[in-house]
Amino acid sequence: MAEGKFISYLRVSKDKQGRSGLGIEAQRAAVSNYLNGGKWTLVAEYIEVESGRRSDRPKLAEALAHAKVIGGKLVIAKLDRLTRNVDLLRSLVSSDVDLVFCDLPSVPPGPMGRFLLTQMAAVAELEVGLIGQRTKEALAAAKARGVKLGNPNGARALRGKQTGNAEAIAKIREKAAQRAMGLQGIIGGIRKSGVTSVRAIAEELNRQGINAPRGGVWHPTAVSRLLNRLPPSA
Repeated sequence: MAEGKFISYLRVSKDKQGRSGLGIEAQRAAVSNYLNGGKWTLVAEYIEVESGRRSDRPKLAEALAHAKVIGGKLVIAKLDRLTRNVDLLRSLVSSDVDLVFCDLPSVPPGPMGRFLLTQMAAVAELEVGLIGQRTKEALAAAKARGVKLGNPNGARALRGKQTGNAEAIAKIREKAAQRAMGLQGIIGGIRKSGVTSVRAIAEELNRQGINAPRGGVWHPTAVSRLLNRLPPSA
């Protein structure tokens, strides 16, 4: 049973949020359900937009530090929302902060729980590697049979160099919408702090180390496009 003080950590990937089926709102719901609809104290929420493979997580570091200072627990909706990097997970489970996963309520605290979490992450990492290996082998076999791989028109469309076909254009728009929704919570927090102009929002996104859609730094034009994709209340 959940008890005590909690810090929640929510993560979405840059380009895989939609496919994961577990966006920010779904993660919030999972945390709320775990905490018995608010019966237990959620002190703060930290949101990170980053790949599950990356180990440099400024928001995760902040969440861990916050939990440690208040003697609380770090609650995560799902194990794969925390990380798919086994080394990072090992370093986290060996820290002084208790980790709680809403999808693994029966995992016990202490050494046994840490062992189980590490083994589960290792199995997930192995499966990702095997899938990648099978994909490469299948593509190599197809190429050896003379099959032409890729779609030149679609590829150019994804680079923004020509109109391309409807499927490629739809994919571009879908990815842009997914990224916008992933940043909705962060934008909302920035606005609530009193930062409202597109230039100031761009500066704050850069300060937080959040990459722009095509990498690099945010500019007012990119922020304006992002805001146009979000609901007015964001």
